[in-house]
Amino acid sequence: MNTPALSTVIIIDDHPLFRKGVSQLIALNDELHLIGEASSGEEGLELAKALEPDLILLDLNMKGMNGIETLRALREADLAARILILTVSDAADDLVAAIRAGADGYLLKDMEPEELLDRIVEAQRGRIVISESLNGLLARSLRNEAQAAERSLAHLTEREKDILGCLASGLSNKLIARDLNIAEGTVKVHIKNLLKKLKFRSRLEAAVWAIDQNLRP
Repeated sequence: MNTPALSTVIIIDDHPLFRKGVSQLIALNDELHLIGEASSGEEGLELAKALEPDLILLDLNMKGMNGIETLRALREADLAARILILTVSDAADDLVAAIRAGADGYLLKDMEPEELLDRIVEAQRGRIVISESLNGLLARSLRNEAQAAERSLAHLTEREKDILGCLASGLSNKLIARDLNIAEGTVKVHIKNLLKKLKFRSRLEAAVWAIDQNLRP
């Protein structure tokens, strides 16, 4: 019987005590393996390029290259890693900026350790993870913007609506492809098209809006 491969993780955070705490949490889970830590955005970017982890835990408020700048640089580097923001900031501007820069989730550092670990594992599995206290904040921001942009489902094909519903359920491209019996490459094309039609910059942004529209299957 083959042992499932562990998902590799790196932490980019300028607070040594927080890095230590998260590393101890990760050590408690048999799906995750911490392979590196960085104390700055610049160092984290180079570490991510060298190690190509499955999951990156990223702080927002760092000296030098901040979290949003680091996030954009990581996405521009075309890394396959999922990127989860861990921060003390519950400001709407930071939340929306992170989502639009390509974050796969946004969690607050004041969560209970057990809950934080559970959400990190969910993120590693491809699920959308946002601190519950922030869900309404993000949904309101997107709802107000949608009204101004006249965003509508009417522009989408039936297949695109199906995939948007899957995004709202937090499914990864691989799971969407399996559920809809289509190729993963086809899923990527549909997501790109629906994001363009709805004027969203990220799949997570679209997913949260879709949840607000009650589109989960």
